[in-house]
Amino acid sequence: MAKILLAEDDSNLGFMIEDNLTSCGHEVSWCENGVEALNQFEKSAFEICILDVMMPKMDGFELASNIREKNEFIPIIFLTAKSQEEDRLVGFEIGGDDYVTKPFSIKELEYRINVFLRRNAGQDIEQSPKIISFGKSQFDEKNLVYQFEDEKKSLTQMEGNLLGLLLGNRNELVKREEILEKIWGENDYFKGRSLDVFITRLRKYLKDDDTLEIRNHHGVGFSLMVNS
Repeated sequence: MAKILLAEDDSNLGFMIEDNLTSCGHEVSWCENGVEALNQFEKSAFEICILDVMMPKMDGFELASNIREKNEFIPIIFLTAKSQEEDRLVGFEIGGDDYVTKPFSIKELEYRINVFLRRNAGQDIEQSPKIISFGKSQFDEKNLVYQFEDEKKSLTQMEGNLLGLLLGNRNELVKREEILEKIWGENDYFKGRSLDVFITRLRKYLKDDDTLEIRNHHGVGFSLMVNS
């Protein structure tokens, strides 16, 4: 079970989430505004952050940016009542890993949480760091660190999962639906748009290695081409 930071200003919804997740065995620290949540984050170690987007004093996006400055790895799930695609993509660009749109069921939120917990559990059983060499680069899959020459870049959990999937199928086409099912657990339009954001971020990280290219097979998928 996980230690979870919950930032939600709606007292009824916050209580319901806290109560249900606690009954599932999680330890939940519930804060009703972004400033309080950031203070709590700085005092304690958490495994997952669940952040409402619209909050007083500090909104969820600003809170996520502050959290990312302190911890590049912790999974961040946004709660949002907004339906605009742009708002969701902003969250991914900031460094969010997933989102749940209000109204939602607790079962859906539990599913999102468990996706990250399963991945983390899989990493914990590794006996030693798995270092993958490709082109002129290396990827420390356990510690989510990409390295090109002497420069290292810490990746978020989702960035690392995506790079690992592409590396496992290097020089081969990986279909969009396969990526979405394996990384986000479902294939829908908004998750597809978020995938494009993550691909853009990976391209930025890999751009200095001239032996690497992420190819876009329009409407079909992506392939990580390694020429070495």
